[in-house]
Amino acid sequence: MTGWHAPESLIARYADGSLPDSDAWSLEKHLESCAACAGRVSGAVRATAAGTVLAQVRGAVLDAAPPVRAKTPVRAKTPVRTKTPAPPVRAKTPVRAKAPLRTPRLLWAAAPAVRGAWLPAVLLVALGAVLLAHVADFSGARPLLLAVAPVVPVAGVALSYGRHADPLHELAASTPSAGLRLVLTRTVLVLAVSLPLLTLAGVVLPASDAPGAAAWLLPGLTLTLAALALGGWLGLRAATAVTGGGWLCAVLAPALAAPGGAVSRQLSDQLSTYVGGAATQGGWAVAAAACAALLAARRTTYDRLERH
Repeated sequence: MTGWHAPESLIARYADGSLPDSDAWSLEKHLESCAACAGRVSGAVRATAAGTVLAQVRGAVLDAAPPVRAKTPVRAKTPVRTKTPAPPVRAKTPVRAKAPLRTPRLLWAAAPAVRGAWLPAVLLVALGAVLLAHVADFSGARPLLLAVAPVVPVAGVALSYGRHADPLHELAASTPSAGLRLVLTRTVLVLAVSLPLLTLAGVVLPASDAPGAAAWLLPGLTLTLAALALGGWLGLRAATAVTGGGWLCAVLAPALAAPGGAVSRQLSDQLSTYVGGAATQGGWAVAAAACAALLAARRTTYDRLERH
């Protein structure tokens, strides 16, 4: 028994099916150790229309079942002389059971993060920047890559979760592993693909006045966490549009408004302001930690995200 008991309003919502999944799981866990609440919940469920129908079905099944005949007692056999007992056999060392194979389940959960148009888009951004620099001799290839790279993982996260991306979304959303856990699994895969690929593309680009090839990593991580945190309120696609669109407007708009011939220079200056220097990178790190804390505080909102 426990010191807390479920109120009648909570039990009534559980019985009629209007209680959210996270609260229903919490109540079911409480019922494992509280017989009083278990009896009250059982009575409430039986009093509903569904409970009445199930009771009628159960009674009909029991009435239709044929009676079980008692078996004829079997005579005891004459005891057989026992042989001389064999020497005891030394027990073998127990074999440690192998851990269950989690790879197929992980691949099933993460698959929508790498299929569709997103992965070709990442390759196009990386290879396009390299071709612009080494084939077209475009001096602004690195600033352009650093401007676009932070929104690539954000877009990947939005395109990897929901009915629009996963044909098995309804099935996946009904499992205990759904919600934030599933979103984070796909987010990690998106980051694992995009971060090294785009960073490597930045390394092979010619040097310029723009920040280093890895300067976009913390901003990209922060924008991804911000999109996940806002997704609890707006949904992932709307949150992606807000964070990714805000970044692109802040970086590209001033550069596009620069006089002819000064676009690359203006873009480099903008990036130096937003991602260059230890103080700026420290600010991005603090922002990333704040977004992660907000995401953890709002994690239960993902239990109902895009389920209907």
